Amino acid sequence: MSTDRFSLSGRRALVTGANSGIGRAIALGLAEHGAELVLHHFGDADGAARVAKAIGNGTPILEADFTDAAAASALADEVLARHGPIDILIANAAIERRLAWHDANPAHVEAHVAANFTSLLTLAGKLVPAMAARGWGRVVATGSVMATRPRAETVVYASIKAAQLVAIRAIGREVAGSGVTMNVVSPGAIETEATASRYADAAFRRTVVAKIPVGRQGRADDLVGAFVFLCSDAASYITGANIPVDGGWTIGDAPGALPGEAR
Repeated sequence: MSTDRFSLSGRRALVTGANSGIGRAIALGLAEHGAELVLHHFGDADGAARVAKAIGNGTPILEADFTDAAAASALADEVLARHGPIDILIANAAIERRLAWHDANPAHVEAHVAANFTSLLTLAGKLVPAMAARGWGRVVATGSVMATRPRAETVVYASIKAAQLVAIRAIGREVAGSGVTMNVVSPGAIETEATASRYADAAFRRTVVAKIPVGRQGRADDLVGAFVFLCSDAASYITGANIPVDGGWTIGDAPGALPGEAR
């Protein structure tokens, strides 16, 4: 198979939550394979600027707070008006606020729905029909192992990640015949800036690693290959898929795993 099938040259990608962690790694990976990037962030202009500088070519940066239900629509309009059609949507931005399940009040639920679900539907609604009209498009959402291995204190986050996959599959079924694929990549226990303090605790890290068949926590870079592949022509026959990138954790706990918890 020619490596050209993995090239993203000539494609323009919008990556949400591209300022750090998984989003940053995805943006850099897509750029490495030739894509032109538009970066989204909220509240981390410095982080987004560092990613844009690493990519070069005057990579544009836009800010939006997806907990505001109107923000995703405004973002999509601005992207299209200022930067042109989007070929690849990486729906990565999300919030994860832990709270005892019996304390999950309406504001807690509504913030997660807006940031993690409504934003996806809105961006897809704004960008996918034009992809279909052009005969090529890719949507890849960042899921979570919690959709299949939920915890009570993340019941809202986990439930919405499960709903996200249903939405991706439902819309993906409609647009597959027009050359648009829609998929999910679901990380497991990934050490990023946001989780570094937890992994700095040796006891926590040992407990997590003991549960993962490959024997280590993940890194943001571990996810890049799946995203690049799904965005490429090599994956043109894959849609509605959920690819776990979790060191085998969804297979089951590693043999002899210690009791405990993971991200």
